[in-house]
Amino acid sequence: MSSRLSAIDASFWFMEHPSTPMHAGGVAVFELPAAGFDHEQLVRLVRQRIALVPRYRQRVREVPFGFARPVWVDDEHFDVAFHVRRTAVAKPGSEEQLDELVARLMSRPLDRTRPLWEMYLIEGLADGRFAIVTKSHQALVDGISAVDIAQVLLDEQPDVPGTPVDTWRAEREPSEIELTSQAVTELLTRPAVAVDAARTAITDVSRTAGAVAERATGIVAAALAIARPSVPSPLNVSIGRHRLFRTVDLSLDDFRTVRARLGGTVHDAMLSVIAGGLRSWLLARGTGVQQGDRLRVLLPMSIEVPAAASGQAGGSRVSANVVDLPIGEADPAVRLQQIGYQLAQLEQGGHFVAAEDIAGIAGFGPPTLHALGARLTSGFASKVYNLVVTNVPGPQRPLYAAGARMLAAYPVVPLTANQALSIGVTSYDGGVYLGLYADRDALPDVELIAECMRSSMDELISRAAAHKHAGLRVVRDARTGMDPAAGSVSRGSRELA
Repeated sequence: MSSRLSAIDASFWFMEHPSTPMHAGGVAVFELPAAGFDHEQLVRLVRQRIALVPRYRQRVREVPFGFARPVWVDDEHFDVAFHVRRTAVAKPGSEEQLDELVARLMSRPLDRTRPLWEMYLIEGLADGRFAIVTKSHQALVDGISAVDIAQVLLDEQPDVPGTPVDTWRAEREPSEIELTSQAVTELLTRPAVAVDAARTAITDVSRTAGAVAERATGIVAAALAIARPSVPSPLNVSIGRHRLFRTVDLSLDDFRTVRARLGGTVHDAMLSVIAGGLRSWLLARGTGVQQGDRLRVLLPMSIEVPAAASGQAGGSRVSANVVDLPIGEADPAVRLQQIGYQLAQLEQGGHFVAAEDIAGIAGFGPPTLHALGARLTSGFASKVYNLVVTNVPGPQRPLYAAGARMLAAYPVVPLTANQALSIGVTSYDGGVYLGLYADRDALPDVELIAECMRSSMDELISRAAAHKHAGLRVVRDARTGMDPAAGSVSRGSRELA
């Protein structure tokens, strides 16, 4: 039986453009097990788990004449092998070769006549490793009735647990006459829905997406409503169809050391590293950076929903806030303080989900949460922020796909119009993994950004080591007169998603 896309899902469907394809994804790198791993095993694993994400066997059908929003229908010709593909990199199978292949794969729009996802097994990596790349359309992963397929492929043990026999059979797709008849009936019996559908189909869809997103997720905050326009930067230019992708590997223990010696949270330290990296990159480019300069980040966060507010037993939702990265500040410890102060203020106005709660989500939750964060950002005007940063803590224990141990996981957060860079962060099994996704024409030097991120981490660690022997100076914000470190230490281990 067909089901209609929600208003926001329909918005993602309609506003897709060749330069801004509406899919999020991820790259997971695995160690080759002694028993081996091949395309046939991956296809078999997906067949076993596909019943857990039924939307992945459905495709989108538009209603003739736009009388109503499109509908999800079972794909009568669904073929797992079409969606799960195989490719390889040439020797020596370096990280740079993998990044380049990922960029090409992610640049390609999904086939809109089929279920809106793809998966690639990438073989030939150095040291006998392989990678799995996933792509899922933002209309597919709504966090309520669907999760990302990458979340259900991984297990806590090398042995693959038994799964129930899947007896799924595709239901017959409705004809165009039936789709039109259903739409006309809806028009007559539910005029409000019809008006909403018409607006989605024939008006400015991006404006509709923003309005629906605000109502659906409760993301309107006073700070965002009065947010100043973002500052001009080389991150905010017209973008094309082609992408670059680079990865950065960091140590979670290093962030914990920073937290112990300089205060704040691991999340504060991650944003401080990003701020320092972008500062160094701008300076290396010859772009003037002055004291007080900032870059504005749109930061999706997980928020607890109290039972009284939700009308149910409570839960969580994804919200967004704007945070200023103090790129004009040369001292990494002071950058950390200023970022910690901003996030502490945001936390006072909401109940954020603790990092350990997010990491404990069934399966491997980060792919779904990164996808939800990407959905959220699409509803905002590009003038509000300079770039998107999603940070989702993952489990600190090894996970496996059909016996193959996952070594690293890198998010791929899609770009929106006039946004040339996005940064996704996932922590997993003692590591912190950054995925830098950039427009190829606007930011051909994204490798320099990656190197600056690594140097920024080294700089912050050195500052933390120096603090062990000398007190950290307290700096007051020139605009507010307030101590930017206030509240940063007391936040303890409550991280933001």
